[in-house]
Amino acid sequence: MVKVYEVTEFPFDKIDDVVVFMRNDPMFYRKQYFPCINNIADMQREGTNQNPQNILMPMIEEGINQYCAKYNLGKSPDEVFDNNDRSAIFDKIYKEEMEQIKKGEYK
Repeated sequence: MVKVYEVTEFPFDKIDDVVVFMRNDPMFYRKQYFPCINNIADMQREGTNQNPQNILMPMIEEGINQYCAKYNLGKSPDEVFDNNDRSAIFDKIYKEEMEQIKKGEYK
């Protein structure tokens, strides 16, 4: 029998999957995701030059932690997601949400 934490390859795109989780888990979205993206939208409208990584990365870390706990993946989230994965998650969320912000979402 193979335990989940022994699997190094996933039969799906784990980056896309964790982002979908963050957007679709009602409690995570309400408490973490929406306030964070709304903060970035406010920052964009005000023209402040704060670093979006300082805002997004703590939310992404919490999302990774909850995702791994909910689906019992690995002994720790670091076994599932490395720093390259974290950067890819940031890039995906930032790119997709900035498009929505520019279209007028998150007012």
